Amino acid sequence: MWQNHSPVTRREALRWLSVLPALPLSGQNTPGQNEPGQSRPDSFRVYTESPRLLLRPQRLRLLRRERERRSLRWDQFETLWTGHAPFPELGWIQALRFQIADDREAGTHAVAWAVGPADATRPDDVREMAIIADLCAPLLTPDDKNQIFAKLQRAASDARPVKTLGDARAKVFAAVALTEAQPAVSEKTLTAIFDGFWKGSFIPSLRNAKSTVSNADAYALLEILHLVRDNLNFDLRETFPKWFKQYPLLHMMAHYPAPWPGSDNEFRIPADETIEKAGPDVRKASLSRAAELAMVAYDSNAASSQLLQGWLTNDRFLMRGTFGIAYELLWANPYQPGLSYYHIPLAMHDEIGGQLFVRSSWEDDAAWIGFFAGQLQLFRDGSVTRMDPRVTRDPLDIDAAIVFFAREAQRFLVPAPPPSPGGATKEDEKTADAAVFIVGLDPRRSYHIEVDGEEMIEDRSDPGGILYLPEVPPGSVRLGPAPPGL
Repeated sequence: MWQNHSPVTRREALRWLSVLPALPLSGQNTPGQNEPGQSRPDSFRVYTESPRLLLRPQRLRLLRRERERRSLRWDQFETLWTGHAPFPELGWIQALRFQIADDREAGTHAVAWAVGPADATRPDDVREMAIIADLCAPLLTPDDKNQIFAKLQRAASDARPVKTLGDARAKVFAAVALTEAQPAVSEKTLTAIFDGFWKGSFIPSLRNAKSTVSNADAYALLEILHLVRDNLNFDLRETFPKWFKQYPLLHMMAHYPAPWPGSDNEFRIPADETIEKAGPDVRKASLSRAAELAMVAYDSNAASSQLLQGWLTNDRFLMRGTFGIAYELLWANPYQPGLSYYHIPLAMHDEIGGQLFVRSSWEDDAAWIGFFAGQLQLFRDGSVTRMDPRVTRDPLDIDAAIVFFAREAQRFLVPAPPPSPGGATKEDEKTADAAVFIVGLDPRRSYHIEVDGEEMIEDRSDPGGILYLPEVPPGSVRLGPAPPGL
């Protein structure tokens, strides 16, 4: 779709890096959102009308129009459905079909699964049961309600600690589904998730760089955001605006450049610390794309959402299989314009979580560097190589930025970029500075940095042991740990 764009050079990437903080990205739409975020919902009592889970009135109207228009996604969904394809998450998909197409048979089968085999101890089953209880409410008999709500109450009241986004999501779904049948349980559960998990452990772990949100986990996060805003009228991004501001573009950068050929469509494979052992995981890739679709739906006016929309509208990656098509149908808005993702900087530094992602271009054959989950990976020529950032080696220069590997004290040489076609110009001299990242340092440690012809400065490495030096001119850079106490 974007073949007319030329690759971004180091000079252009540096200009983009300099303006990135000014972009009005997601999580930065409301003035006055100062950190640390102390805001909370006014109430944890749900007053919205059913359906409450994912299908709010505006989205439901859009999906029904998509069916009437026989859109690409609806036709693919219908083809799989009429062909009796084995949907892996059949329960909630049957409930979705009931709401869109008034297919009572599909809704009845969904209710039968929720009453019968659904397991209240499995978070994924709890989520599906809650969706069925909500979307198929007109089909529930009193006995159905008693059995399903009993399972949801057990899940909502489970005293075991909530440790993951998936666990938290299951409880939020259960609580919202219980809002009419057991309002006290619903309110208590939502309060506990916000105070105990969200504000008590999840946000602090992001602030302290003890955890990050992988692309595969992002979809659970986005469903929580949607449910809380839809039913409590509260934007959870306000609890940590700085992190949510950077996340959408960081999420896009955290993919290997080369597409993976699936049986139904191509996939963008998200960065994965287990890829050398397990290989590309198309389920993680599907959840990553589902998260992107849900991000755009959450805040369609944000600049990052418009860039994400440009990233999503390439139909090579439209999920046509039984796992992904329902997420495509649920979240995609093909009528929303997008911006070319070629405008996204080719180097993204997550100074909060201590991560780094760099690409040589936005083409499929680009080189890519990722520092995440405590490891450094290089993707080049279709393969991933894991490297130890503390082992001395030549720097990685992929045009958008230069990555140096550090020791306790070291001297680096920043090369000049190649001249523009036709020979060096005065503009080349002005824009020869490079974006430099030094990895493998001690986390959160102060270092003295001296660039040729400039005064020594002191800077502090991020939680991952990364230093970012913008606009470094060609020449030597000397690095050494700053004496303690200075």
